[in-house]
Amino acid sequence: MRKDEETDREDGIVHMSLGAHLDELRARLGKALAGFVVVFFASLSAGKWFAGVILSPYKAAMESAGIQVRLQAVQPAEPFLVYMKASLVLALLISSPWVFHQLWAFVSAGLHKHERRFVRIVAPACASLFAGGVLFFLLAIAPWVFRFFMRFDLGIDYLTYQPGVGKTADFILTLALVFGLAFQTPVAIVFAERMGIVALESLSKARRYVFLGAFVGGAVLTPPDVVSQVALALPLYVLYEGGLLACRFSRRNRNRKSGS
Repeated sequence: MRKDEETDREDGIVHMSLGAHLDELRARLGKALAGFVVVFFASLSAGKWFAGVILSPYKAAMESAGIQVRLQAVQPAEPFLVYMKASLVLALLISSPWVFHQLWAFVSAGLHKHERRFVRIVAPACASLFAGGVLFFLLAIAPWVFRFFMRFDLGIDYLTYQPGVGKTADFILTLALVFGLAFQTPVAIVFAERMGIVALESLSKARRYVFLGAFVGGAVLTPPDVVSQVALALPLYVLYEGGLLACRFSRRNRNRKSGS
């Protein structure tokens, strides 16, 4: 143990100086980045396949609307950039368990011994929710959003629909990552309640404000269209309610153990 670290034997907390905290953060971020880079180079072999997965909602929407329009590459490097972005997102999905483990390992250094056991559950839960959020958008929300856009009639007969592959991929990837991060809501709620930052009763009373905030967040985090905003706002609120249910379940288990 370094000189700037002290351990409280009673609660197992490691007390570190600011410099030691920064060193720990740098080390954890370095490990997370190193793992991500290794997975990224491996993901390059599947980048083209995942690019097809990313663009599949557009293809499905076009077929559903009966429109036969192919994506176009406006810039010479556009297909290559889509391939690289797809490989990056695929690498982030695969390496997310390792990345979240490193981030929560840094957080756990300042927690009590019994609280660290909770962190061991949180890291894989975060990775699962992140992957679930990305896949939920790609497989469920994105096809519905594109079908709405494809079937929207502007009322003019001289409109030519020719979307670029880069802009289409960016639209899908941005919202997929937003959904992945938004799906961390239950973990954040359970962690805050478990650490005593906020009471479950206060969270329950804040429902109406959370409902409004979900739509505000959907408007800020998504492109300026109502469909995308609603598509994010409603799952956000459902996830909030899921976090409250998880808090009640966790409290019930703690009371049962303390009673026994």
